[in-house]
Amino acid sequence: MPEETKYSANSKPKFWNDPEKRALLFQVLMVGTVILFILYIVSNTLSNLETRGISTGFDFLSQTAGFDILLTLIPYDATYSFGRTFVVGLMNTMLVSFLGVVLATLLGFIVGIARLSHNWLIAKMAAIYVEVFRNIPLLLQIFFWYFAVLQVLPSPRQSIELFGGVQLNVRGLYLPEPVAGNGFGWVVLAFVAALILSFFLVRWAKKRQDQTGQYFPAYWASIGLVLGMSGLTFLLAGSPITWVDPELVGFNFKGGITIIPELSALLLALSIYTAAFIAEIVRSGIEAVDHGQTEAASALGLPRSRVLRLVVIPQAMRVVIPPLTSQYLNLIKNSSLATAIGYPDLVSVFAGTTLNQTGQAIEVIAMTMGVYLLLSLLVSLFMNWYNKRVALVER
Repeated sequence: MPEETKYSANSKPKFWNDPEKRALLFQVLMVGTVILFILYIVSNTLSNLETRGISTGFDFLSQTAGFDILLTLIPYDATYSFGRTFVVGLMNTMLVSFLGVVLATLLGFIVGIARLSHNWLIAKMAAIYVEVFRNIPLLLQIFFWYFAVLQVLPSPRQSIELFGGVQLNVRGLYLPEPVAGNGFGWVVLAFVAALILSFFLVRWAKKRQDQTGQYFPAYWASIGLVLGMSGLTFLLAGSPITWVDPELVGFNFKGGITIIPELSALLLALSIYTAAFIAEIVRSGIEAVDHGQTEAASALGLPRSRVLRLVVIPQAMRVVIPPLTSQYLNLIKNSSLATAIGYPDLVSVFAGTTLNQTGQAIEVIAMTMGVYLLLSLLVSLFMNWYNKRVALVER
C-alpha cells in the first residue's frame, strides 16, 4: 500500500497522538486525583474527631452562648445562642467594613487629587501622608490609635466635652441620641419623595443637556430639594425629634449613642492605611488621562474644578476601578485584625470565643471563611458591574 494513501489528510490521528484528547484525559485524571485527596482528608479528619470524642455538626448554634459582647447592633445578652453570636459578629464586621470603605474612598480621592495640586505645600503634604501610612504595618497602626491615642484619654469623670453634649473619654465617644416623636413619619415620607424627584430631575437634566447642550446644575438642585423639602416638613410637623444626652451615672455615662474606642481605633487605622493606597491609584488614574483632554476642556472656558469633575475623573475611573476593587477587598479582610484590640468582629466573637467554648473548629472556621469569601465575591460582583457601566462602548 502506498505511504501517501496510508496517512491521508482525512485520516483521524490515534488517541495518543491527538493533543485535545490527551489534554482532556490529563484534566480528568487531575480532577479525579484532587477529589480523592479531598475525600481522604475529610475521612481522616472525621475518623480523628470520632477517636477523640469530638462531635461534629451545627447543633451547637442553638446552645446558649453564656457570654456578653461589647458592641451589638441587635438585641443580645448572655442568654442568646451561639447562632446569635455569629449574627452579631457578622454585623459588627460589616459595620466596620462599610464605614471603612466609605471613609477610605473619600480620604483617598482627596489625597490623590491633592498629590497633583499646583500648590507645592499641599502636594508635598499629600506625598508625605502616602509614604508614611502605606509603609507602616496595619497592625502597628491599629495599636498606635488604640494604645497611644485613645487609651491615654481621661477617665469618665474628667471627660472632654466637645460640643452639644458630646463627651469623649477613655471608654469611648458619647453622642446625644435622637428620639423620633409623633409626626416624624411625614419627614421620612418627604425625604423619600425628594429623593424620587431628584432622580427624575437628574435624568431630565442629562437628557436636556444631550439635546440642547445646555448645562443644568442638577446635583446641587437635588441637594437643595432634599434638604428643603425635609427641613420644611420637619418644621411644619413641629420638630418631632428630641435629643437624649448621655449622663454620668456612677463610674460611666448612660444614655445616648456610644462609640467604643475599639471601633474608633480600628476604623481610623483601616481608613487611613487603605486611603494611602487609594490615593496612589487615583493619582495614577488621573495621570493616565491624556493631557490633551484637559487642554481641550480648558480651551472651552471650563473652570478647573469642572474640568476635573466632568472630564478627567470620569475617564480616570476606568483605570481606577479595578485596583480600587482590590483595596476594598483588602480592607474587608484586614478588618479581621480587630481581634488584636478586642473589637467584637466575626473573628473575635465567633472564631475566637465561640470556638474556644464549643470546640467545633471545623464548622466555626468554615463558616467564618465562608462569610469573608461571600462578602468579597459580592463586592467584586458589584464593582465589576460598575466597571462595565463606566467602560468605553466599542463597536
